[in-house]
Amino acid sequence: MLSFLKSLVRAPATTPAGNTVARTAPPALVNATGAQPFDLAASLTDACGFPVVDWDAAQQWVEALPDESAQADAWSACELAWLEHMREALGPGYSVGSKGSVIVLSTLPGHVADATLAYVERTLRHIMRVLDGVAFTPDWGHDILIVFDDEDAYYRYISHYYPDAGEFASSSGMYINFGCGHFVTVKADLHTIEPIIAHELTHSCLAHLPIPAWLNEGLAVNTEHRLSPPAYKPPNAQMQHARHQKFWGVEEIQEFWSGKSFLRNDEGNELSYDLARILVAQFAKDWERFKQFTLGADAADGAASAAQEHLGIDLGATVCALLELAPNAAYAPQPQTWQDAPERGGFRLAGGARLTP
Repeated sequence: MLSFLKSLVRAPATTPAGNTVARTAPPALVNATGAQPFDLAASLTDACGFPVVDWDAAQQWVEALPDESAQADAWSACELAWLEHMREALGPGYSVGSKGSVIVLSTLPGHVADATLAYVERTLRHIMRVLDGVAFTPDWGHDILIVFDDEDAYYRYISHYYPDAGEFASSSGMYINFGCGHFVTVKADLHTIEPIIAHELTHSCLAHLPIPAWLNEGLAVNTEHRLSPPAYKPPNAQMQHARHQKFWGVEEIQEFWSGKSFLRNDEGNELSYDLARILVAQFAKDWERFKQFTLGADAADGAASAAQEHLGIDLGATVCALLELAPNAAYAPQPQTWQDAPERGGFRLAGGARLTP
């Protein structure tokens, strides 16, 4: 699906009508006391009509500054300057709003933008409490949300973080852990955006951990449901269980452990998120043991070693029991069979983006 959408949205961005208010040009340079300015404009590259900063170059400039306080200020200044360039590319009607460490770039009306900022800030505090000892927020930078007006702009932007070839599941939000970590979504009423924010903020708070996709997504889905309970009626438990039993064979479960199944464009995508939710919900009942498991989990083996060490379980045997299958060693993570080496987070796309359905 995404490959088709990308073909439709490669054209340059158009400027929305209706807002002719003059605006200050985005800054070309970022200044810091005692240092040469960083030429942010020269570091920009075009990403399907949107500006992307050479964040490696920005980080090198920041790290050359004399003390941590100056570095933190300079990094924040780079983020803000980039967002001004993004605002310019998106066109009239977009504005940058902030509250504490949270920044939202959108066309949301003032009162809705304020409510969104407050929700992000409040949700971040809740995530830190719910995922105590696991979640982490960096000392530098902001929590950035970009709300695109329409799917055309959204897919055009995120297509930069996908391989040129292949078809991928559609999405409603994404956390992009690339230089300046930020998350993106499409404009809707706040009630619709809230679960996406909770989900993507959870990813941002887990970005420091090299955990596999199934654990990352299981944590995100369960945290999302806890902080923003779904309004829809959940699927019939027996029917959903039957779907899982029918779908998960040896090949498919290896895709689950490696993270590949989360990028499928068929029912395997949905069932991957649901299986991850079920496993994490079961394992997290003993939070202290689960916390140690999460901190020790590694995408390289699908968290198999950490599960043995901290939970005393075999992941393959656990899934077999869940699916009511006879024990089968082939259902345990088999990294040697995975064609592509897992990335941090299990299924990182180009530049670190993670997909949320």
